Amino acid sequence: MINVSNLRKSFHTVEALRGISFNIQQGECYGLLGPNGAGKTTTISILSGILPTDGGELRINGHDLKKDPLTCKSQIGVVPQEIGFYHELSAFDNLLFWGSLYQVPKRQLMRRIDAMMDLLGLAERKNDKVKAYSGGMKRRVNIASALLHNPQVLLMDEPTVGIDPQSRNLIFEVVERLRDDGMTVIYTTHYLEEAERLCDRIGIIDNGEIITQGTLAALKASHSVEESVVISFAHVSDEQESAITREWKNFQRIDDCIHFHSMDIQSDLAAIILMCNRAGMHIEHIDMRKMNLEFLFLNLTGKQLRDP
Repeated sequence: MINVSNLRKSFHTVEALRGISFNIQQGECYGLLGPNGAGKTTTISILSGILPTDGGELRINGHDLKKDPLTCKSQIGVVPQEIGFYHELSAFDNLLFWGSLYQVPKRQLMRRIDAMMDLLGLAERKNDKVKAYSGGMKRRVNIASALLHNPQVLLMDEPTVGIDPQSRNLIFEVVERLRDDGMTVIYTTHYLEEAERLCDRIGIIDNGEIITQGTLAALKASHSVEESVVISFAHVSDEQESAITREWKNFQRIDDCIHFHSMDIQSDLAAIILMCNRAGMHIEHIDMRKMNLEFLFLNLTGKQLRDP
Protein backbone atom coordinates (compact mmCIF):
# COMPACT_ATOMS: atom_id res chain seq x y z
CA MET A 1 0.00 0.00 0.00
CA ILE A 2 2.76 2.47 0.97
CA ASN A 3 6.34 2.16 -0.27
CA VAL A 4 8.93 4.68 0.88
CA SER A 5 12.50 4.39 -0.38
CA ASN A 6 15.51 6.53 0.60
CA LEU A 7 13.41 9.57 1.49
CA ARG A 8 15.50 12.68 2.15
CA LYS A 9 14.65 16.22 3.25
CA SER A 10 16.76 19.13 4.48
CA PHE A 11 15.92 22.57 5.81
CA HIS A 12 18.92 24.77 5.07
CA THR A 13 21.78 22.98 6.87
CA VAL A 14 19.55 20.68 8.93
CA GLU A 15 18.99 17.16 7.59
CA ALA A 16 15.45 16.36 8.75
CA LEU A 17 15.31 13.00 6.93
CA ARG A 18 18.44 11.09 6.01
CA GLY A 19 17.26 8.45 3.56
CA ILE A 20 14.50 6.62 5.42
CA SER A 21 12.77 3.59 3.92
CA PHE A 22 9.75 1.53 4.95
CA ASN A 23 6.87 -0.44 3.45
CA ILE A 24 3.35 -0.72 4.88
CA GLN A 25 0.72 -3.27 3.89
CA GLN A 26 -2.99 -2.63 3.51
CA GLY A 27 -4.83 -2.85 6.82
CA GLU A 28 -1.66 -2.38 8.84
CA CYS A 29 -1.06 0.21 11.54
CA TYR A 30 2.55 1.36 11.34
CA GLY A 31 3.85 3.38 14.26
CA LEU A 32 6.53 5.99 13.69
CA LEU A 33 8.02 6.43 17.12
CA GLY A 34 10.52 9.07 18.14
CA PRO A 35 11.19 12.19 20.20
CA ASN A 36 10.27 15.71 19.15
CA GLY A 37 12.40 16.79 16.21
CA ALA A 38 13.19 13.24 15.10
CA GLY A 39 11.51 13.64 11.68
CA LYS A 40 8.03 12.26 12.29
CA THR A 41 6.06 15.34 11.22
CA THR A 42 8.34 15.93 8.25
CA THR A 43 7.60 12.39 7.08
CA ILE A 44 3.85 12.91 7.43
CA SER A 45 4.04 16.25 5.61
CA ILE A 46 5.83 14.62 2.67
CA LEU A 47 3.46 11.65 2.56
CA SER A 48 0.46 14.01 2.50
CA GLY A 49 1.95 16.03 -0.36
CA ILE A 50 2.48 19.22 1.66
CA LEU A 51 6.29 19.16 1.50
CA PRO A 52 8.39 18.24 -1.54
CA THR A 53 11.23 15.77 -1.10
CA ASP A 54 14.92 16.35 -1.76
CA GLY A 55 15.26 12.78 -2.93
CA GLY A 56 13.86 9.28 -2.74
CA GLU A 57 10.70 7.59 -3.97
CA LEU A 58 7.23 7.38 -2.48
CA ARG A 59 4.36 5.30 -3.84
CA ILE A 60 0.83 5.03 -2.45
CA ASN A 61 -1.27 2.13 -3.67
CA GLY A 62 1.04 1.83 -6.68
CA HIS A 63 0.93 5.53 -7.60
CA ASP A 64 4.04 7.71 -7.60
CA LEU A 65 3.42 10.76 -5.40
CA LYS A 66 5.59 13.00 -7.57
CA LYS A 67 4.07 11.94 -10.88
CA ASP A 68 0.45 11.47 -9.78
CA PRO A 69 -0.09 13.64 -6.68
CA LEU A 70 -3.84 14.15 -7.09
CA THR A 71 -4.58 10.42 -7.21
CA CYS A 72 -2.39 9.83 -4.17
CA LYS A 73 -3.97 12.67 -2.19
CA SER A 74 -7.48 11.42 -2.97
CA GLN A 75 -6.63 8.16 -1.17
CA ILE A 76 -5.20 9.83 1.94
CA GLY A 77 -6.80 11.32 5.05
CA VAL A 78 -4.56 13.50 7.20
CA VAL A 79 -4.92 14.19 10.93
CA PRO A 80 -2.35 16.94 11.62
CA GLN A 81 -0.98 18.03 14.98
CA GLU A 82 -2.51 21.46 14.60
CA ILE A 83 -6.29 21.78 14.79
CA GLY A 84 -7.71 24.03 12.07
CA PHE A 85 -11.42 24.85 12.22
CA TYR A 86 -13.78 27.78 12.01
CA HIS A 87 -14.52 28.13 15.70
CA GLU A 88 -17.67 30.18 15.20
CA LEU A 89 -19.21 27.37 13.16
CA SER A 90 -20.68 24.15 14.46
CA ALA A 91 -18.86 20.85 14.06
CA PHE A 92 -21.43 19.84 11.47
CA ASP A 93 -20.90 23.00 9.39
CA ASN A 94 -17.14 22.63 9.63
CA LEU A 95 -17.35 19.08 8.33
CA LEU A 96 -19.74 20.17 5.60
CA PHE A 97 -17.15 22.70 4.46
CA TRP A 98 -14.18 20.32 4.61
CA GLY A 99 -16.13 17.55 2.93
CA SER A 100 -16.99 19.85 0.02
CA LEU A 101 -13.26 20.35 -0.60
CA TYR A 102 -12.97 16.60 -1.13
CA GLN A 103 -15.78 16.93 -3.71
CA VAL A 104 -17.88 14.33 -1.95
CA PRO A 105 -21.44 14.39 -3.42
CA LYS A 106 -23.83 16.28 -1.13
CA ARG A 107 -26.10 13.38 -0.14
CA GLN A 108 -23.17 11.06 0.43
CA LEU A 109 -21.40 13.75 2.43
CA MET A 110 -24.39 14.23 4.75
CA ARG A 111 -24.42 10.49 5.46
CA ARG A 112 -20.67 10.44 6.04
CA ILE A 113 -20.85 13.36 8.48
CA ASP A 114 -23.54 11.62 10.53
CA ALA A 115 -21.56 8.36 10.48
CA MET A 116 -18.34 10.05 11.58
CA MET A 117 -20.12 11.98 14.33
CA ASP A 118 -21.49 8.68 15.64
CA LEU A 119 -18.12 6.94 15.32
CA LEU A 120 -16.34 9.64 17.30
CA GLY A 121 -18.99 10.18 19.96
CA LEU A 122 -19.98 13.68 18.84
CA ALA A 123 -23.51 13.17 17.50
CA GLU A 124 -25.23 14.91 20.41
CA ARG A 125 -22.97 17.96 20.10
CA LYS A 126 -22.68 18.22 16.31
CA ASN A 127 -24.68 21.47 16.15
CA ASP A 128 -22.67 23.21 18.89
CA LYS A 129 -20.02 25.72 17.92
CA VAL A 130 -16.50 24.27 17.90
CA LYS A 131 -15.30 27.03 20.23
CA ALA A 132 -17.37 25.42 22.99
CA TYR A 133 -15.66 22.06 22.54
CA SER A 134 -12.96 20.64 24.81
CA GLY A 135 -9.52 19.93 23.40
CA GLY A 136 -10.33 16.24 23.11
CA MET A 137 -13.56 16.91 21.23
CA LYS A 138 -11.74 19.18 18.79
CA ARG A 139 -9.23 16.41 18.18
CA ARG A 140 -12.09 14.06 17.40
CA VAL A 141 -13.59 16.52 14.90
CA ASN A 142 -10.11 16.69 13.36
CA ILE A 143 -10.18 12.94 12.83
CA ALA A 144 -13.74 13.04 11.47
CA SER A 145 -12.74 15.59 8.82
CA ALA A 146 -9.94 13.30 7.62
CA LEU A 147 -12.36 10.39 7.14
CA LEU A 148 -15.15 12.12 5.20
CA HIS A 149 -13.97 10.95 1.77
CA ASN A 150 -13.45 7.38 3.03
CA PRO A 151 -9.68 7.25 2.40
CA GLN A 152 -7.67 4.06 2.11
CA VAL A 153 -4.77 5.55 4.09
CA LEU A 154 -4.96 7.58 7.31
CA LEU A 155 -1.97 9.64 8.44
CA MET A 156 -2.17 10.55 12.12
CA ASP A 157 0.43 12.94 13.52
CA GLU A 158 0.39 12.70 17.34
CA PRO A 159 -3.43 12.82 17.54
CA THR A 160 -3.70 12.50 21.33
CA VAL A 161 -1.41 15.31 22.48
CA GLY A 162 -2.92 17.27 25.37
CA ILE A 163 -6.33 15.61 25.54
CA ASP A 164 -8.42 14.03 28.27
CA PRO A 165 -8.29 10.27 29.00
CA GLN A 166 -11.85 9.68 27.75
CA SER A 167 -11.13 11.17 24.32
CA ARG A 168 -7.79 9.38 24.19
CA ASN A 169 -9.36 5.97 24.79
CA LEU A 170 -12.09 6.68 22.24
CA ILE A 171 -9.47 7.59 19.63
CA PHE A 172 -7.66 4.33 20.37
CA GLU A 173 -10.87 2.40 19.79
CA VAL A 174 -11.54 4.25 16.54
CA VAL A 175 -8.03 3.55 15.22
CA GLU A 176 -8.37 -0.13 16.09
CA ARG A 177 -11.74 -0.32 14.36
CA LEU A 178 -10.49 1.43 11.21
CA ARG A 179 -7.46 -0.86 11.05
CA ASP A 180 -9.62 -3.95 11.54
CA ASP A 181 -11.86 -2.73 8.70
CA GLY A 182 -8.85 -2.67 6.36
CA MET A 183 -7.67 0.93 6.53
CA THR A 184 -3.91 1.51 6.44
CA VAL A 185 -2.76 3.79 9.26
CA ILE A 186 0.52 5.61 9.91
CA TYR A 187 0.53 6.74 13.51
CA THR A 188 3.26 9.02 14.85
CA THR A 189 3.69 9.35 18.58
CA HIS A 190 6.19 9.71 21.38
CA TYR A 191 3.85 7.92 23.78
CA LEU A 192 5.17 4.38 24.06
CA GLU A 193 1.98 2.83 25.40
CA GLU A 194 0.09 4.05 22.32
CA ALA A 195 2.51 2.37 19.93
CA GLU A 196 2.47 -0.85 21.94
CA ARG A 197 -1.32 -0.98 21.92
CA LEU A 198 -2.15 0.15 18.39
CA CYS A 199 0.68 -0.65 16.03
CA ASP A 200 1.28 -3.87 14.15
CA ARG A 201 4.81 -2.75 13.34
CA ILE A 202 6.96 0.05 14.70
CA GLY A 203 9.70 2.17 13.19
CA ILE A 204 11.94 3.99 15.67
CA ILE A 205 13.17 7.25 14.15
CA ASP A 206 15.89 9.46 15.61
CA ASN A 207 17.78 12.36 14.05
CA GLY A 208 16.11 11.75 10.70
CA GLU A 209 17.00 8.07 10.48
CA ILE A 210 14.98 4.92 11.12
CA ILE A 211 17.31 3.05 13.42
CA THR A 212 15.18 -0.10 13.67
CA GLN A 213 11.73 -1.35 12.65
CA GLY A 214 9.56 -4.42 12.98
CA THR A 215 6.93 -5.94 15.24
CA LEU A 216 7.43 -5.38 18.95
CA ALA A 217 8.24 -9.08 19.39
CA ALA A 218 10.77 -8.97 16.55
CA LEU A 219 12.42 -5.83 17.92
CA LYS A 220 12.81 -7.46 21.31
CA ALA A 221 14.25 -10.61 19.75
CA SER A 222 16.65 -8.90 17.36
CA HIS A 223 18.24 -6.54 19.88
CA SER A 224 20.05 -8.34 22.68
CA VAL A 225 19.11 -5.81 25.31
CA GLU A 226 19.11 -7.24 28.79
CA GLU A 227 16.41 -6.49 31.31
CA SER A 228 17.27 -5.42 34.82
CA VAL A 229 16.23 -5.84 38.42
CA VAL A 230 17.19 -2.61 40.18
CA ILE A 231 17.38 -3.03 43.96
CA SER A 232 18.00 -0.28 46.49
CA PHE A 233 19.61 -1.33 49.77
CA ALA A 234 20.06 0.39 53.13
CA HIS A 235 23.78 -0.23 52.74
CA VAL A 236 26.05 -2.38 50.58
CA SER A 237 29.44 -3.34 52.00
CA ASP A 238 32.41 -4.47 49.94
CA GLU A 239 32.06 -7.93 51.48
CA GLN A 240 28.42 -8.15 50.41
CA GLU A 241 29.30 -7.06 46.88
CA SER A 242 31.99 -9.76 46.77
CA ALA A 243 29.45 -12.36 47.87
CA ILE A 244 27.13 -11.33 45.05
CA THR A 245 29.99 -11.41 42.54
CA ARG A 246 30.54 -15.10 43.27
CA GLU A 247 26.93 -15.89 42.30
CA TRP A 248 25.92 -13.20 39.78
CA LYS A 249 28.46 -11.92 37.28
CA ASN A 250 26.37 -9.43 35.32
CA PHE A 251 25.48 -6.52 37.57
CA GLN A 252 26.33 -2.88 38.11
CA ARG A 253 26.65 -1.18 41.49
CA ILE A 254 25.81 2.51 41.81
CA ASP A 255 26.28 3.59 45.44
CA ASP A 256 23.81 1.47 47.45
CA CYS A 257 21.77 0.51 44.40
CA ILE A 258 22.53 -2.56 42.27
CA HIS A 259 21.35 -3.27 38.71
CA PHE A 260 21.13 -7.03 38.18
CA HIS A 261 21.07 -7.66 34.42
CA SER A 262 19.16 -10.62 33.04
CA MET A 263 17.69 -11.89 29.78
CA ASP A 264 14.58 -13.01 31.68
CA ILE A 265 14.00 -11.12 34.92
CA GLN A 266 10.64 -12.80 35.52
CA SER A 267 12.43 -16.11 35.97
CA ASP A 268 15.50 -14.72 37.73
CA LEU A 269 13.82 -12.35 40.21
CA ALA A 270 13.32 -14.93 42.98
CA ALA A 271 16.93 -16.13 42.68
CA ILE A 272 18.24 -12.56 42.91
CA ILE A 273 16.22 -11.81 46.05
CA LEU A 274 17.31 -15.07 47.69
CA MET A 275 20.95 -14.31 46.88
CA CYS A 276 20.69 -10.85 48.45
CA ASN A 277 19.12 -12.31 51.59
CA ARG A 278 21.96 -14.85 51.92
CA ALA A 279 24.45 -11.98 51.70
CA GLY A 280 22.67 -10.24 54.59
CA MET A 281 21.56 -7.26 52.49
CA HIS A 282 18.52 -5.26 53.59
CA ILE A 283 16.31 -4.57 50.54
CA GLU A 284 14.51 -1.21 50.55
CA HIS A 285 13.05 -1.08 47.03
CA ILE A 286 12.83 -3.29 43.94
CA ASP A 287 12.18 -2.03 40.40
CA MET A 288 11.93 -4.34 37.41
CA ARG A 289 13.00 -2.75 34.14
CA LYS A 290 11.49 -5.11 31.62
CA MET A 291 12.02 -5.00 27.89
CA ASN A 292 9.56 -2.57 26.34
CA LEU A 293 9.73 0.18 23.76
CA GLU A 294 11.04 2.74 26.22
CA PHE A 295 13.81 0.45 27.43
CA LEU A 296 14.67 -0.51 23.84
CA PHE A 297 14.69 3.11 22.68
CA LEU A 298 16.92 4.15 25.58
CA ASN A 299 19.43 1.41 24.78
CA LEU A 300 19.45 2.14 21.03
CA THR A 301 19.72 5.93 21.25
CA GLY A 302 21.13 6.59 24.71
CA LYS A 303 18.33 9.02 25.57
CA GLN A 304 14.77 9.13 26.81
CA LEU A 305 11.99 9.19 24.25
CA ARG A 306 10.62 12.51 25.45
CA ASP A 307 13.95 14.30 25.55
CA PRO A 308 13.65 17.71 23.76
